[in-house]
Amino acid sequence: MTDRYSRQSRFAPIGQEGQRLLSNSRAVVVGMGALGSVAAQHLVRSGVGYVRIIDRDILELSNLQRQVLYNEEDVHRLLPKAEAAAGHLRSINSEVIISPVITDLTAYNAESLLGDVDLIIDGSDNFTVRYLLNDISQKLAIPWIYGGVVGASGMTMTFLPGQTPCFSCLFPNEPPAGSVDTCETAGVLSTAVDIIASIQATEALKWLSGNRDELHGTLFQVDLWHHRFMPLNVSGSRRTDCPSCQLRQFTRLDHNASEPTAAALCGRNTIQITHGRSAFVDLEVLAKRLARVGTIERNPFLLRYRRDETFTAVLFSDGRALIQGTEDPIIAKRIYSEIYGL
Repeated sequence: MTDRYSRQSRFAPIGQEGQRLLSNSRAVVVGMGALGSVAAQHLVRSGVGYVRIIDRDILELSNLQRQVLYNEEDVHRLLPKAEAAAGHLRSINSEVIISPVITDLTAYNAESLLGDVDLIIDGSDNFTVRYLLNDISQKLAIPWIYGGVVGASGMTMTFLPGQTPCFSCLFPNEPPAGSVDTCETAGVLSTAVDIIASIQATEALKWLSGNRDELHGTLFQVDLWHHRFMPLNVSGSRRTDCPSCQLRQFTRLDHNASEPTAAALCGRNTIQITHGRSAFVDLEVLAKRLARVGTIERNPFLLRYRRDETFTAVLFSDGRALIQGTEDPIIAKRIYSEIYGL
């Protein structure tokens, strides 16, 4: 065992054997924003052998207040979060295999991206992805660690298929759009993010190092502003009619949609358009076509296109687009169709 992990392996519950288990483990972090960037750092610094990081977004200056893995240079270079994160994580620990994936997690790719790991960590910012993670977790019997933060408050829970209630047991239905606070409406403190992500990462270290009896086993809630820590016992909350963990009806994994779908990004005046089917776009060819009618910026990962002062489109090779300058999905879909000729 290298000296790199000596202080961690001296912690008796982990020890040399736990460190060996960590080095042979595979984890995935879904979403490399505030929570994901903290959790991924802890996994990599702790010596988890393989860490896949998945994110659909690019970096903006407003991210730096709470997404502590990144810096201003990443923003200036117009880097996708997954790629910027991979660079920083590799500089932290070259012994860990870091696998960045720049894409939106969907029913089409969820099994291929999540099916070969020991543990899933939620760093996402929306319920759609969390229900998708829950269905994958139940279908493939892979634990996942939920986390969410708004304002100075947050919560986290480790979901163990067959042992704990699942996410759908606790939250049977997605909240109606606009009915819950987000970072846009309530803001967010980076310190609250650090607390929740650190709890998520600690749970991951327990699971991956073989200390599974030490998992906290609660829906753990924190109000950091008022210094309240509230573990809620939900062990009796399994629903006999739960479509996911009991009836095994994994509706979130259905992929029958063929039309592009639109989703607003929190506080960004941006709509993400995701292609209804698996797609590959040759950005070089697209850039040559769009350069005739607008301004083009390129890097190896994406293409940014501006036709006028009204909107900007950030385009990815998987067919996704971020339409910046509108919160109207109808307008965003129209722009998307104009760009791709659909």
